[in-house]
Amino acid sequence: MSPEPSPAPRRGMVLGKFLPPHAGHLCLIDFARALCDELTVVVGTLAREPISGELRAAWMHELCGAEAKVLHLRDDNPQDPAEDPDFWGIWERSLRRILPTPPDLVFASETYGQRLAEVLGARFVPFDVARAGVPLCATEVRADPMAHWQLLPPPVRAYYAKRVAIVGPESTGKTSLAQRLAERFETLWVPEYARTYLEARGRDADLADMVSIASGQAAAEDALARRCGGLLFCDTDPLSTAQWSEALHGEVPAAVSAAAKGRRYALTLLLRPDVPRVADRLRYLPEGGE
Repeated sequence: MSPEPSPAPRRGMVLGKFLPPHAGHLCLIDFARALCDELTVVVGTLAREPISGELRAAWMHELCGAEAKVLHLRDDNPQDPAEDPDFWGIWERSLRRILPTPPDLVFASETYGQRLAEVLGARFVPFDVARAGVPLCATEVRADPMAHWQLLPPPVRAYYAKRVAIVGPESTGKTSLAQRLAERFETLWVPEYARTYLEARGRDADLADMVSIASGQAAAEDALARRCGGLLFCDTDPLSTAQWSEALHGEVPAAVSAAAKGRRYALTLLLRPDVPRVADRLRYLPEGGE
């Protein structure tokens, strides 16, 4: 007696702008994953939207991991049925073009999911349409991300975090100020990576080290921004590394210049040398500064 054939996998789809993704979106995706065998998340974006489509697609790739296939739909489709009499036909053609196989189930927290499922020949599976579980929409996040901070995933926190750079000459209290501000605002601060790097090597910095220091400073800042409380206080910045490279070696590597130009801060605090200097092996140019 031959064994019965295995049932075909249930294929599910979630469509969204994820502008930006938040806890409500992630709950919908977890719900969908539990009810289907293969899930595809389609990130539909327009070039004119305030957060780039490429960034949102990258976020969703990270957040979904291996548990769902993420596709980026860049078609300039209408956003409301009133915009085009062929609204549903346009979306059906776009989705059939990008999806490897038609979905059996369409998961959504919006009422449009019912009609979308019909045009795709699928079954609609609603989830928290009333927004009772996570009372939040992406429009509210964009208007005031800090008010909804606890409902934002790490990559979105890094995007919205307000970064404060604390710079100035050596021994002006940058580290102490960064620590105290982080404590005051119940958030995180970024230590100066140059000190960590050079202490581990037990020697002075050469020109090649400046690249490692600048990239390490930027990487540490980005890592902590994903976990901060909305504000992130940075003990120095890549621009300071570029200035030190010029002062110590007479040139700035291209990678250090690029790291400095790519950083943006909501506020920069420039400290002046009005406190007693505390010398140590890793402090240079006592009469100069950054």
